[in-house]
Amino acid sequence: MILSTRSRYGLKMMLELALNYEYGSISLSKIAERQQLSVTYLEQLIAPLRKRGLVEGIRGSKGGYILKKSPGEITVGEVIRILEGPLAPAECVLDKEEYECINADNCATRLLWEKISESINNVIDSITLGDMVNDFNKLNPNKNIISEE
Repeated sequence: MILSTRSRYGLKMMLELALNYEYGSISLSKIAERQQLSVTYLEQLIAPLRKRGLVEGIRGSKGGYILKKSPGEITVGEVIRILEGPLAPAECVLDKEEYECINADNCATRLLWEKISESINNVIDSITLGDMVNDFNKLNPNKNIISEE
């Protein structure tokens, strides 16, 4: 299973917001520059994250975006589900009432899909943006995070 660019780029954007959390807001153009991404695409990704209360827009000359919660309170799973929807290796293990498999009660592959789905969800729900910041700092001990001031 490969996550779409929505999730991959969205997590890069959220990591930048988390890295800048203590310094204040950061513009999408600065995030786009740092991550070599399109500002237009980031604008599309920020909207649902804003709507769901993970980020807040700040107006003005020093405006941009900030996380509404600390990086340690936002899980990777939360971000991915906002941008992608539910994750599953097969439709039959999604929590959708409209999909009903006639072989669900005796399908051995469905059990496999459930185990895979549970494993994926356990991992992405156990990692926070704070964990990603810690990983970034370990990989980049001499890199300075500079706010836009």
